[in-house]
Amino acid sequence: MPQSTRIGSREFRWGERTYIMGVINATPDSFSGDGLSGDVESALSQALRFQSEGADIIDIGGESTRPTAQAVSTDEELRRIIPIIESLASEVSLPISVDTYKSEVARHALDAGACLINDIWALKKDPALATLAAHRGVPILLVSNQRGEKHRHIVPAVLADLTRAVDAAEHAGVPRQNILIDPGIGFGKTLEQNLELLRRLRELRSLGQPVLLGTSRKSMIGMVLDLPPKERLEGTAATVAIGIANGADLVRVHDVGAMARVCKMADAVVRRRN
Repeated sequence: MPQSTRIGSREFRWGERTYIMGVINATPDSFSGDGLSGDVESALSQALRFQSEGADIIDIGGESTRPTAQAVSTDEELRRIIPIIESLASEVSLPISVDTYKSEVARHALDAGACLINDIWALKKDPALATLAAHRGVPILLVSNQRGEKHRHIVPAVLADLTRAVDAAEHAGVPRQNILIDPGIGFGKTLEQNLELLRRLRELRSLGQPVLLGTSRKSMIGMVLDLPPKERLEGTAATVAIGIANGADLVRVHDVGAMARVCKMADAVVRRRN
């Protein structure tokens, strides 16, 4: 695995500790109940709070990723996220990630100050994202998404999907140290498949890339605990701690302060960092 990845002005040294990506949803229909619908002032306030609570990167998304969400046009997605990214780039010292699967949106987001592309379709929807990442010299996060597919054995399916995506990104000119991977918890998987992926997360290490885990407030936790999104803090904490024990390098979360404490405690045990 690469020793480090530069995201914006920051060096992420993999293995030293668990890094934290704080989520800002610039949508009116976020599954997690925290959508800001393009409100720049609220987004900036949230980003500054995340920064003070220990986030290492801020992820901005303008289209809900929940399965029943309506597709958003490129113009509407840009309207929601670009003013926020511009504001954060000038006011927040953390690197900014753009959560989009459209190369045109990503291009404008990079122009506005983003420095990481988070693609929930791992180049299936728009392979040009890899070319863009290569030309701009920015990292890309590839998320394994099985929506519209059926797989009996989920771990081999995710490994094959991410192998394809990593190879495609590298072929487009993205250096290996600029490629991050995510098993895509909640993206086209059953409850049992999500739980199995979490149990077997370490198998993704065979791909040789830093691993991001995104379980925060997801329906997997709601199904197990029978709780709505805003009451899934403890469930999220359990999945984050188990994910770190199983090899996660980076976690994507809504509750940054609480999860920063979980990461610190887990790192003391797993990485002997105290």
